[in-house]
Amino acid sequence: MTFTPPASFTTRPTLRGTFGMSASTHWTATATAQAVLERGGTAFDAAVAAAFVLHIVEPHLNGPGGDLVALVRPAGAPEPVVLMGQGPAPAAATIAHMTGLGLDLVPGAGGLAATVPGAVDAWLLLLRDHGTWELADVLAYAIGYARDGHPLVAGAAMTIGRVAELFRDHWPSSVARWMPDGEAPAPDTVMRNPAYADVLQALIEAGRSGGSREERIDAARDRWAGDVLPVAAAFLSRPHVHSDGGEHRGVLSADDVRDWRAGLEAAVPARFRGWDVYKPGVWTQGPALLQTLKLLEPFDDDALDIGTGRGAHTVLEAQKLAYADRDAWFGDGDGTVSPAALLADDYVTRRRDLIAGEASREFRPGAPEGRHPVIPPLRTEAGVSAGATGEPTVDRSGQTRGDTCHIDVIDRWGNAISATPSGGWLQSSPTIPELGFCLGTRLQMTWLVPGHPASLTPRRRPRTTLTPTLLTRGDEVTALGSPGGDQQDQWQLPVLLRMLVGGYTPQQAIDAPTLHTTAIADSFWPRTWTPAGAMAERRIGDGVIEELKRRGHRVTVAGDWALGRVSAVGRDASGLLWAAANPRGMQGYAAGR
Repeated sequence: MTFTPPASFTTRPTLRGTFGMSASTHWTATATAQAVLERGGTAFDAAVAAAFVLHIVEPHLNGPGGDLVALVRPAGAPEPVVLMGQGPAPAAATIAHMTGLGLDLVPGAGGLAATVPGAVDAWLLLLRDHGTWELADVLAYAIGYARDGHPLVAGAAMTIGRVAELFRDHWPSSVARWMPDGEAPAPDTVMRNPAYADVLQALIEAGRSGGSREERIDAARDRWAGDVLPVAAAFLSRPHVHSDGGEHRGVLSADDVRDWRAGLEAAVPARFRGWDVYKPGVWTQGPALLQTLKLLEPFDDDALDIGTGRGAHTVLEAQKLAYADRDAWFGDGDGTVSPAALLADDYVTRRRDLIAGEASREFRPGAPEGRHPVIPPLRTEAGVSAGATGEPTVDRSGQTRGDTCHIDVIDRWGNAISATPSGGWLQSSPTIPELGFCLGTRLQMTWLVPGHPASLTPRRRPRTTLTPTLLTRGDEVTALGSPGGDQQDQWQLPVLLRMLVGGYTPQQAIDAPTLHTTAIADSFWPRTWTPAGAMAERRIGDGVIEELKRRGHRVTVAGDWALGRVSAVGRDASGLLWAAANPRGMQGYAAGR
């Protein structure tokens, strides 16, 4: 038995060419990346330019005050490296401080949840070490859109409408930034952000005194950490309303932001069906995808096809085991699992033996290295996690949800990058007037209980959901990723299975209907889970949905095109470059030639 045949119709073609390919969650960012390639820039120059444009055109999905994780593969390199743009918790962000405020979770919106912003410094580090362009040329695109304006995408307009009451009642600086007329703007309203344009111009001016290109970029990094971010920390130290309904002061300080810099780390590899698959470390959720692939490796091909009831069940059950390990063992604190133990053959075999014909309703982390897991507090709240489709930043009603961006670029020389920027959404916390942006809320992913690898710990990174992917097989390369919080790798997995096992083209794999499990501890406030829960696009078919229910899954049926926002680029065995992008939401596009 083979995979369900792909649909003959796709929403757009898989692009193919020899010059360069870009794909992202917004057409303007894709166009920017491709424009840089056309002017002789590398994939890394292109990704940085596009990333700063994403701050402007997808402000409800990411911002300068947020974070990022990327996989970077220079041409000819045997393995990619991880661009680490996740800032740590402030020195004063302790469990005692949070619980002393009457909290049992870090709020999902407001300055208490802010880490040191990591995205901007990480992009500048990438440009310094792997790019070729001058900072002024790279930032010119974003400065132009910030000063001259861009049409507000419908999702951003809808988000502003959802938080309009919160802004009016409690966050007046956000009203001034996003609702200058007192009302939420309509889609396609031309929006400008001169304050952020001034910030970017100041970064350029920091390097005007001379020196090498690298020294000019380092001067911009110093200006960002020493002059820009302390303004944000001071602003959020004033009491303001958080998602728990209380008024709290942020604890991020000038010392926190001045002392931190982004870095480069080794990636974690695993092998699947002849491909080397690379992910960031266990301070992200990335290795859970590697474990899932290893769990699925020996199954027959038809058992990996989510277009069938058996395949959908097998994939969901494997994901639940991998994510139980994530929720028990991943983090940046004491007691974190080693990737080698998580991916060891004997350990994976024991975990695989737990996959049965019926859906498990249990939370079942394993015991790698023979250690007993610390179980995080599990909450079941009907209708919260079962309906989740992205990363939430939550207003006082608990209803407003945010999400994430993604960008992939490959150039004619073979440089490739898969990057997932996020955080610092316009609805995360009050806008800093002088800067034109707000800070992120990644600390909501920490636990306020001691002894867990993801417990809130000063100067440690919260475990993040950001999880780009890069694969190699000989000269072949695939870079892909997706927004979606806990669903990021869950939406990438069916695409990978359809491409690597089912023979789908990249666009066919992205267009095909998808699903994910909600039987995991939600990484974002209010941290709920749904035992045996699953969500599937209606297009996956009544037969699959009914068989999943018969096997005991609690299936929530989503819209036909509601789940999955994967984009991807790559180079095939013939040397041709290719790109594909998600059609859902009518926002993501690929470009290339």
